[in-house]
Amino acid sequence: MKIYEPFHLPIVSVNRRSAEMIKYASNDFLALKISYMNDIANLCELVGADIQDVAKGMSFDERIGSKFLNAGIGFGGSCFPKDTKALEYIARQHGYELKTVKAAIDVNKEQKTMLYKKASKRLITFNGLKVAVLGLTFKPGTDDLREAASLENVPLLLEQGADIYAFDPVGAFNFAKMYPEGKSGQGSITYANNPEEALEGANVCFIFTEWGEIKAVTPETYKKLMRTPLVFDGRNIYDVDDMEKAGVEYHSIGRRSTSREGLKEMKSLELHTS
Repeated sequence: MKIYEPFHLPIVSVNRRSAEMIKYASNDFLALKISYMNDIANLCELVGADIQDVAKGMSFDERIGSKFLNAGIGFGGSCFPKDTKALEYIARQHGYELKTVKAAIDVNKEQKTMLYKKASKRLITFNGLKVAVLGLTFKPGTDDLREAASLENVPLLLEQGADIYAFDPVGAFNFAKMYPEGKSGQGSITYANNPEEALEGANVCFIFTEWGEIKAVTPETYKKLMRTPLVFDGRNIYDVDDMEKAGVEYHSIGRRSTSREGLKEMKSLELHTS
């Protein structure tokens, strides 16, 4: 307490069990918040709402705040997955079911492969297709792959016979330890030096991590480089209208998608106008 006294901050002094519970309860609360928003995002797609508009509206409620309201393809890393499972296990050990935390775990597990499921319905098979994967780590600014969405999706794509071209500015080295470059299962994996190399001639693109290098790729670049400008964005990096104007079929989380039919209509309208 003497060490912290000069900082003039509140000091919470509790027993060891309460201190442990503060840590678990804090991380699990944030995990709950993320999973809740992902669940709402999935419903938004079905009813025609936009999760980003919903999150913005919610953020003005001081009881809710603006943090951890971004929808996506689930949380990863070392803290949230570990702590949610740990607290749920502790509860079971004491004969109690933490239904809310268990639900967060279930939602997060399902969310990680949400894009793959969408793409599977759209493409039927990935066999022989060039698949660009942008981002491998669970978040930008780290080489940490623990509980990353890429670890759930890449094996599924390889099983389907996809030829994956993956880019991550720092995570590729660690990922290659598990999936060396070359033939893997029914498919293959190649590590690109930049996003453009991964996108060149690709039939479909998945975005799993919002690295700055990936966010810097313009909508027009997807249209220019890809054989089929079909993008599944798990981090809602792009504005839907911008992707539509660029002629990219774009699917994200909790927002409307740009359909093939919509793009054809837009192209027809542009031709008629010109």
